[in-house]
Amino acid sequence: MATVTNPHDKLFRETWSDLAVAQSFLRHYLPQEVLTVTDLGTLEICKDSFVEKELREYFSDMLYKVRLADAPGYVYILFEHKSYEEKLIHLQLLEYMLKIWQLALKQDKKTALPVVIPLVLYHGRFPWAGETRLSSLLTGPSDVLADYIPDFRFVLYDLARFSDEEIKGAVLARVVMLIFKHIFDPDVAEKLPGIFSLMRELMEKETGLQYIEAVMRYLFHTIDDMSADQIKAIVEQSLTAKEGDFIMTLAEKLRQEGFEKGIRQGMEKGIRQGMEKGMREGLMEGIELAVSLKFPDDSVKIMPLINQINDPHRLKAVKEAVRSARDAQELIDFLLVQS
Repeated sequence: MATVTNPHDKLFRETWSDLAVAQSFLRHYLPQEVLTVTDLGTLEICKDSFVEKELREYFSDMLYKVRLADAPGYVYILFEHKSYEEKLIHLQLLEYMLKIWQLALKQDKKTALPVVIPLVLYHGRFPWAGETRLSSLLTGPSDVLADYIPDFRFVLYDLARFSDEEIKGAVLARVVMLIFKHIFDPDVAEKLPGIFSLMRELMEKETGLQYIEAVMRYLFHTIDDMSADQIKAIVEQSLTAKEGDFIMTLAEKLRQEGFEKGIRQGMEKGIRQGMEKGMREGLMEGIELAVSLKFPDDSVKIMPLINQINDPHRLKAVKEAVRSARDAQELIDFLLVQS
């Protein structure tokens, strides 16, 4: 039924793309010494993403531009949503920081680089146990060689280390962080009524239903063993029957989206398979003709080996091998390696 690549990523970006939510989050969770030089009133959301496509399954990110003691700076939030900590996340952060600096130089030719404050928001099943300094990854006398080592510490906000009461900030951020914190819990259904009750304040805003839809989409895509009726009952208990009816309408909408996506993916797969089948049949006709002409006495030994190959790309290699083989045995040896 899923219509997004990763529901964690989608909900994180929808939530932290709200400037008020981002300001509230940073106000509560940046270290105090950083806050004293940070003008959150100047916070701007940058659209650039520095997480590589192949890592999007594990990370999503947000980049904010902000004034740091009257100088431009950046706060980079990396949302880590694997069920276990990423041991080498320091190297990923260093790579992303370098990209941010390269972007800054591209936008402004000055040689002075802005400060980048990396912050990792983590919601794995187990508490983060590793060090937050890059130099912790190094072996040898790193203290003696400190002048030659690039080093930094990232700010870690590990949801597992905070009680529900200690999770502060704007209502939407609290709701989302509490859901992230408990999403892997076996009793997550028991936690939802208390979390949803926080959303009463959101319902007073025009965008209230939008917030509920974002959260519900996440729950529908993430919790496999919870039905729409169960979530509806929880919402009615925490909010109102009106929101419960909205949940059922949303559940039907998501079900239909999943159905339509399944049809679309099925059609695309069928077209792709049809193209591959047609390509294979065309290649097989050409190969069979070439083998019968070039090795007529050995075609009964060669063709059964070729018939086992379905991949059009491998058949193209076979076609070239038929053309270049000096004798039937050379071709047979090639086909035995392919099988």
